[in-house]
Amino acid sequence: MTPPQVLAFDIFGTVVDWHSSIVREVEAIDPKVDANAFALAWRAGYQPAMQRVRSGELGWTRIDDLHRLILDDILPRFGLAHLDETQRRDLNRAWHRLAAWPDTVAGLTLLKSRFTICTLSNGNLGLLTNMAKRAGLPWDCILSAEVFRAYKPDPRTYLGVAETFDLDPEQVMLVAAHQDDLAAARACGLQTAYIERPFEFGQGQPKDVSPDPANTLNARDLVQLADLMGC
Repeated sequence: MTPPQVLAFDIFGTVVDWHSSIVREVEAIDPKVDANAFALAWRAGYQPAMQRVRSGELGWTRIDDLHRLILDDILPRFGLAHLDETQRRDLNRAWHRLAAWPDTVAGLTLLKSRFTICTLSNGNLGLLTNMAKRAGLPWDCILSAEVFRAYKPDPRTYLGVAETFDLDPEQVMLVAAHQDDLAAARACGLQTAYIERPFEFGQGQPKDVSPDPANTLNARDLVQLADLMGC
């Protein structure tokens, strides 16, 4: 393997623990709500909402605005239709306040000592910037689907990272906890590294984290990835 020059990171689930973070936010609003089910329902609307943009049903729409569409749809289901506009806006910004996994900052800091590290997320620029500021994420650069006006797995996102840094695709590595994201990146010529996040969907919904030999590297977390990459 020729070492990459840039590591591009998926964010939701790979770098930050969206499920536990959303659960805490919902529990703070109303402890009687099934916060686990709420978090899962909100996230379940993510891909269908982006597909509406990909299909052309919606024009370009930021993730913040897609999250709000999903939120307004699910609030009545959980007995929260009474939330006013200010409360809804604040809850929607919970995605800006997601907590990092315990290994994230240490792992990113080690990797940054040797590589350029950037985001490659469907999250919008404002969301990713606020998240990084709050969680202390040491990015060299923040890249988003918003920059390329396309949501992953559109090739424009993966190839856009290489173009941004004037590199060949194989000089970029995507780091993610989702095999479909990694497969799409490999199809564009990027190297890939898989990060195990067995409890991305909560302790009650462990996911299969079996490694895929097609990935360049497989690691349990970002600190181990840094070790495997000689940092």
